[in-house]
Amino acid sequence: MISRPFWKNRIEKAWEEAPIVWLCGVRRCGKTTLTTEFDENDVFYVNCDLPAAAEMTADPELFYGGCEKPILVLDEIHQLPDPSRLLKIGADMFPDLRILATGSSTLAASRKFKDTLTGRKRVVHLTPVLWEELRSFGGASLQKRLYHGGLPEPLLADRKMPSYYREWMDSFFARDIQRLFAFRNPEKFINLFEYLLKQSGGLLETTRTASALGISRPTVENHLRALATTHAVTILRPFHGGGSKELVKMPKVYGFDTGFVSFCRGWDPLRPDDFGPLWEHMVLEFLQAHFPIAALHFWRDTSGREIDFVIPFSRERIDAIECKISPDKLDGDNLAVFRKFYPSGGNYLVCPSVTTPYRRKVRNQNVLVCNPGDFLKAVTAAGPQHNEVIF
Repeated sequence: MISRPFWKNRIEKAWEEAPIVWLCGVRRCGKTTLTTEFDENDVFYVNCDLPAAAEMTADPELFYGGCEKPILVLDEIHQLPDPSRLLKIGADMFPDLRILATGSSTLAASRKFKDTLTGRKRVVHLTPVLWEELRSFGGASLQKRLYHGGLPEPLLADRKMPSYYREWMDSFFARDIQRLFAFRNPEKFINLFEYLLKQSGGLLETTRTASALGISRPTVENHLRALATTHAVTILRPFHGGGSKELVKMPKVYGFDTGFVSFCRGWDPLRPDDFGPLWEHMVLEFLQAHFPIAALHFWRDTSGREIDFVIPFSRERIDAIECKISPDKLDGDNLAVFRKFYPSGGNYLVCPSVTTPYRRKVRNQNVLVCNPGDFLKAVTAAGPQHNEVIF
């Protein structure tokens, strides 16, 4: 078993705040394996995919009363008839029990969840394998991570198997989307999903997307909402302060994993120009993991000048993050224009190959050139920020 201490620590810290931790993430991202990080002598594990689980939990008081271990894992809990009632009774009547419930979506995704358990739960979103976790996964190279993606199974495979990605998408619809949202047409859904993966990292115009795919705008909006809820895509809103030259409405959509993006784009093998866009996806996952409640945005003006990611820590601190494979790829014009609107905040150029962080002047802007780990250290050292697990 590959240890993932970052995520185990995140779960343990969340338990300090509430008795229930909801561990969510896409199918096969490692949720079930992560539950085995805890001492098996302390864990009572229930696979809610099995029919017997519904009978076992039918009387919640009796079920919890028979749980003699300090940690209860309810894997794929959305398969149960009334999961929110089961969790609520556990939190209210057995507050000393630590409950870890897993699922691909947020609690609000399924019609089964009549109660969002406000105040009783904390949410941990498990992303694909992070930049700093590569050493644990057989020392996988960055190139392999970008090409195969960050789901453990394909990342550990000797070669990329197209059949895995196709089977995953079919299973994702049948086991998650159809059960949670009752969509009946897999072709429309998967066509949209593939379209978004091909356009991943680009602006999304809903009407144009509907026209391109021959489906209605409401269908696009409903399916997009389901994809975001199940963490299959990330919708990034533009950052703006009301300026007339800033993009204010049109979002960007990122696919959840570089392996699927490269698969749907037909990038086989990867070419040098492919690494930059995929690295941008990987940095986004890093930011989501380490700043789980931060309001992540991008910035763009009407002339097309753009900043990859923006984190508004406060009114006086708007951090700008650019992602490049090579440090010499930064165009300082975009940053200079951005800082005319928002003069205060840190400027970062995040590159995978930089082993020692350093500063450089770009169009009179002080930029820290660093890898993701040194970026995290710099942001933390800059003062109070919103990277705690708060819900």
